[in-house]
Amino acid sequence: MTNFLVKRFIKNFDKTEDIKIREKYGMLSSAVGVVCNIFLFALKYIMGTISNSISVISDAFNNLSDCASCIVTLFGYKLAAKPADKDHPFGHGRMEYLTSLSIAVVIIVVGLELLKDSVLKIMHPEQVNFSIIVLISLVISVAVKLWMSLFNTKLGNRINSTVMLATAKDSKSDVLATVAVIIALIASLFTDLPVDGAMGVIVSAFVLKSGYDIVRDTVDELLGKPADQQIIDNINNLIKENVKIIGIHDMLIHNYGPGNMIGSCHVEVRSDEDFTQIHDIVDGIERRIHKELNILMTIHMDPIEVDNEQVNHCKDKVRTIIKSLDERLHIHDFRLVTGESHTNVIFDLVVPYDCQYTDEQLKSFIDNGLEAEDTDYYTVITFDREF
Repeated sequence: MTNFLVKRFIKNFDKTEDIKIREKYGMLSSAVGVVCNIFLFALKYIMGTISNSISVISDAFNNLSDCASCIVTLFGYKLAAKPADKDHPFGHGRMEYLTSLSIAVVIIVVGLELLKDSVLKIMHPEQVNFSIIVLISLVISVAVKLWMSLFNTKLGNRINSTVMLATAKDSKSDVLATVAVIIALIASLFTDLPVDGAMGVIVSAFVLKSGYDIVRDTVDELLGKPADQQIIDNINNLIKENVKIIGIHDMLIHNYGPGNMIGSCHVEVRSDEDFTQIHDIVDGIERRIHKELNILMTIHMDPIEVDNEQVNHCKDKVRTIIKSLDERLHIHDFRLVTGESHTNVIFDLVVPYDCQYTDEQLKSFIDNGLEAEDTDYYTVITFDREF
């Protein structure tokens, strides 16, 4: 069904990096969500009224909030598809993240209201009228929500959309919530205890948890979490395909919304290479990364000595010292500058955020390790973090 709808309503559906195609995916997801959730709201509200069940009615309004979320999402995709302008030179892609945040706020507000009503129902219980028709309607609701979760997961993975994946997660929570309502409805046949209100509280908890998860994931994107490791690996593989590139470091990836990334890195090349030729090679790599990964990449060249025995010996010594401290430590931009009284050992040391040693301790360990060398070395270290 998912593939049928995509092929039926989205022309050139395979061009998922195109912002206009992403907009069409978003409109399809939102339209399907609106139709399904309006149907479920009407069905559950009628059945909840018939059965006098607060948990069923709560579940109905949960679906109504999902419908509102779909409408918000629809506008979010329209805004995110706006082209770059002088005030927003990197486009409007991050509007998807703000849309996810708006969805989460709506979900949390509805969850709090449902929680209040459910607690009141526990304090002042009312008789729930069991009906097989109501039970069947809830089972239908579970089936619809399972399909919606699968539908949005497929679309979200296809275009790398946090909004759709958040919607899919919300649908999964709805399934659990409706199962709780079914339990309450069946329990009404066997007990006068306020099971309906208790299950209403559980439904509210699912709703609030769903909202919290979306807030957490979206805030991570807005604050600037590290790029996906698969993206980093793809960039590294494309760069390393050229034999002229010896190493890569200082890679930065900035996310301006799905499908809109800007990056930079340094590549190490032999210092005796023809730099006119190397410049052309690097330009070609930048163009290829943009074409294949849709990432606007800027690459800086760092010349390094590879045939200098003293440089290589000192570099190996430093590597041995740091690996004995923490296997994750590594260096780049290594060079020696010889003076009259001493030789400067200049390099960048990449340190994990959770390294147990301070920068001062690391420098002290390296200095002590180099004291046994014949040359009077003085370390000049730039401490880096991996982004």
